[in-house]
Amino acid sequence: MSKYEYLSNTQLGEALRQYLAFLESRGLSSRTEEVPVTDALGRVSACAAYARRSSPHYTACAMDGIAVLAKRTFGATQTTPVSLREGEFVRVDTGDPLPQGCDAVIMIEDCVEEADGVVLRSAAAPWQHVRQIGEGLSAGDMILPSYIEIEPALIGALLAGGVQKISVLAKPRVAIIPTGDEIVSQGETPREGEIPEFNSAIFCAMLARWGAAGVVYPVVKDDPAKIEQALRQAASESDLVLLCAGTSAGRDDGTASAIRSLGEVCVHGIAIRPGKPAVLGAVGNKPVVGVPGYPVSGIIVLEELVKPVIDRLLKREREIAESVCVKMGRRYVSSLKYREFVRATLGFDSEGGLTCVPIQAGAGVITSLTKADCILDVPQNTEGFEAGERAHVRLLKPIDRIARTVRILGSHDPLIDEAADELRRGDIRAYVSSAHVGSMGAILAIGRGEGQLGGVHLLDEKDGSYNVSYIERFIPDGGVALIECVRRSQGLIVAKGNPLGIQSVADLAKPGVRYANRQRGAGTRVLLDYLLRKADIAPNQITGYDREELTHTAVAAQIAAGSADCGLGILSAARMYGLDFVPVCEETYDLLVSLSAMEQPQVRAFLRVIASEPFLRRIDALGG
Repeated sequence: MSKYEYLSNTQLGEALRQYLAFLESRGLSSRTEEVPVTDALGRVSACAAYARRSSPHYTACAMDGIAVLAKRTFGATQTTPVSLREGEFVRVDTGDPLPQGCDAVIMIEDCVEEADGVVLRSAAAPWQHVRQIGEGLSAGDMILPSYIEIEPALIGALLAGGVQKISVLAKPRVAIIPTGDEIVSQGETPREGEIPEFNSAIFCAMLARWGAAGVVYPVVKDDPAKIEQALRQAASESDLVLLCAGTSAGRDDGTASAIRSLGEVCVHGIAIRPGKPAVLGAVGNKPVVGVPGYPVSGIIVLEELVKPVIDRLLKREREIAESVCVKMGRRYVSSLKYREFVRATLGFDSEGGLTCVPIQAGAGVITSLTKADCILDVPQNTEGFEAGERAHVRLLKPIDRIARTVRILGSHDPLIDEAADELRRGDIRAYVSSAHVGSMGAILAIGRGEGQLGGVHLLDEKDGSYNVSYIERFIPDGGVALIECVRRSQGLIVAKGNPLGIQSVADLAKPGVRYANRQRGAGTRVLLDYLLRKADIAPNQITGYDREELTHTAVAAQIAAGSADCGLGILSAARMYGLDFVPVCEETYDLLVSLSAMEQPQVRAFLRVIASEPFLRRIDALGG
C-alpha cells in the first residue's frame, strides 16, 4: 500500500522567508567570472572597478574651431573686434590635443574669416571649450561599486577608464529536470496519454530574462532511483535545480522523496493557487525546487519562489512588479484556503478607470497567460471579489500598451482573431484583447462601461430578430451602437462522415449521443435552448448538456478527439478540424460598441479593418 505524505499549507510570504534563511544557513553562494567589458551588458559586478587611466588622458579641444591664448582676445567686442593673423592661433577639431601655448578654444562659428586670419567680436575666457585631463574620470577613481547591474553608459565609462575586463557574478546555472511517465520530449509525436514537454522552454526563457541560464536535462521517468540519479548529477553541475512535476502526494509523485534522500526539504506545500504542491529544499548548498507540472502553476512558482533565489545569487534587491488598483468587471469567487494568482484581462472603462475580467482557465492552460494583461492577487482567507469591487493586480504588460488595446468581450468567433492580426499588420501601435464571456456577458459589461466592443448573436424568440431587443432591455439609457458584422451559418458539428446520422436537434436525445455544449449566456446556448423547446426536448434528455465549452473551436476539438459526438457551432470551426456540418440556421453576429469608445483611435482602426477587403478575404477563407 502506498504511503502518502500530506502537504503543508504554508503561507507564501512565510515559506519564502523560511526558504531563504534555510539556504543561507546551508552556505548559498555565488560564483564569479571575468568577462570582456564589451560583453558585460546586464551582468552584475562582483567587486568594485577602478579607472586605470584618466579620461581624457590629455588636455583636449572640446569644439571645432581655433585654439588661442585667451589674453590675445581680450577687449574683443562687436564694436571693437580683434584680428588674429595666421600663426597667432591654431585650427583644431573636436578631440585634438590642445596645442602648446594655447589655453582656450573658440568655436568656428564665432570666427569671421579674413584673407590673412580671423576676426573675433567676443573675447575668449581661459580654458573655455577645453577638456582637462581627468575631466570625466581620473585614474584611480571608482567607476562602479560591487553588485551593480552594468548598463550601456557604464560600459562606456569602463572603457574610457582603461578597463577592458571586469569581474562579474556568474550567471546562475539552473538545471531543469522534466519527470513523468507521460512526458515526451519536443519533436516526438505524442500518443494518447502522452504530454509534450514544453515547460522547460518556458522556464529557460524566464531564467534568461532574470540573468540566469537554464540547462534542460533529459526527461526522467517516474522511477525513484533514476530521479535521484538525475538530481545528484544536476546538483553537482548547477547552482540551482528545478525538478519538474511529481510534487503532489500521489503514488508516482516522488520529487520530495528524492530531495530528502539526497538533502533536505524545507517546505512542501504552499497556500497558493495555482502552485500549492511546490517543494522547497536543497542538496548540499544547492537549492532544489520541486515545480508542479501544470505550466501556469510552474510559472507562478518560478515568479514567486525561484526568482527571489536568483536575485539572492545575483546580489540584487527583489523587484516588485507594478501593481495597480482596478475595478472588478465580473464576480470572482475564491477559496478561503489559498492565496490565489488569477490570470485576467484589463481595459479602460468609460470613465478612464481600469476594469479587470478574470480569465476562466485551469492551471494547465498556458494560453491563459499569453492572453492575460495582469495577475489578480486574491489574498488568503477572503471569499473573492464582487463585480464593481476594488482589487489590486500585478501588471504583465505596460500600461501604455493596455491603453492602446481594443478590448473585445462577448461571443467567440475566429473572425475576431483574424481582424486582430489584420489590425497589427496595418497599425503596430494597436492591439486586441478578447475574452469569451458570451453574448449576454458582452451586453452587461458594455452596459457598465467596462468594455469597448462586444460580439453578440442573441436570438429573440418572439420575432426571430437578433440582438436589438436584448440591448434595449439591458442598456435602456443607450450610449451604444450596434454595428452589423456578419451573417454566419450555425449548425451541428459532427464527426467526419456523420457516423451517428445526426440530422437535427431531435437526434441529440438519442441514446449514445454525447453532446458538447456552450456556456450559459452564450448566444449559441440561447439558440440551442430555443431549438430544444421547439422540438419539445428537455435538457436532461441530452447527455452532455451540462458540459460547457467557451468557444466554437473548443467544441469542435472535443468532437475531433472523439470525446463528444456533436455540438452546435459555426461552420468555420467544423472546417478547421475537418469535421462534417449539418446546417441549422443562419444568424446575425454583430459588434456592440460604446459611443465613447468610438472616439478612440485603436477602436476606429479596428472598425476600419472589419470593413476592409483583406479582412473580407480572410473570413471568406474561414467559410460559413
